[in-house]
Amino acid sequence: MVIYGVYIVNKSGGLIFNLDHNLPKIETEKTFSYPLDINLEYEPKRISVAFGQRDGINVGHHLVGVNGIQVNGAVLEDGRDVREIIESKDSYPLSLKFSRPKMTTNEKIFLASMFYPLFAIASQLSPEPKSSGIEVLEADTFRLHCFQTLTGVKFMIFAENSQPGIDVLLRRIYELYADYVLKNPFYSLEMPIRCELFDTNLQTLLDQVEKGGVASI
Repeated sequence: MVIYGVYIVNKSGGLIFNLDHNLPKIETEKTFSYPLDINLEYEPKRISVAFGQRDGINVGHHLVGVNGIQVNGAVLEDGRDVREIIESKDSYPLSLKFSRPKMTTNEKIFLASMFYPLFAIASQLSPEPKSSGIEVLEADTFRLHCFQTLTGVKFMIFAENSQPGIDVLLRRIYELYADYVLKNPFYSLEMPIRCELFDTNLQTLLDQVEKGGVASI
């Protein structure tokens, strides 16, 4: 079983906790000839694809390597300027490695806030009253599982498709939340969760499930 991440959203739709547990690292390396047939955007902290895509390299992907040498910001590990190398005809053929960027905290907060109205709309569209809302969203590469408590807090897990017992895991995470977060005298409801005991026990639980399945908990 592979768990990609855990999100907790408060009753107002704000993200109060997230854990990227086992996200796949997507990298694509291709050899290019001159001139480069994709447009790059050069910034001090990163170089990314601004226009054009090919062979799994998409807009927004970051440049992480040139000819096997790691890129740090806008320079290589050996100190050479990446832009000068890419724009020089003498550098070609040139091997470039691109990686899908990780979501920033602000992007995660935005996506969590978008799920809140979707959940409410699903509840209202139900032909039966008192619908539980969205419990599972399925895509071709993952499933989003959601458990809403009586107080409106939503626990979400991103996992591989066709993984049984995720509802049991969600309720076990809720138990950890009740034991280590709600019983923490320094925690304020609706606020971001910063509790080392919760983090440690959640990580242990996810590792245990990945090794032995839901039956191990």
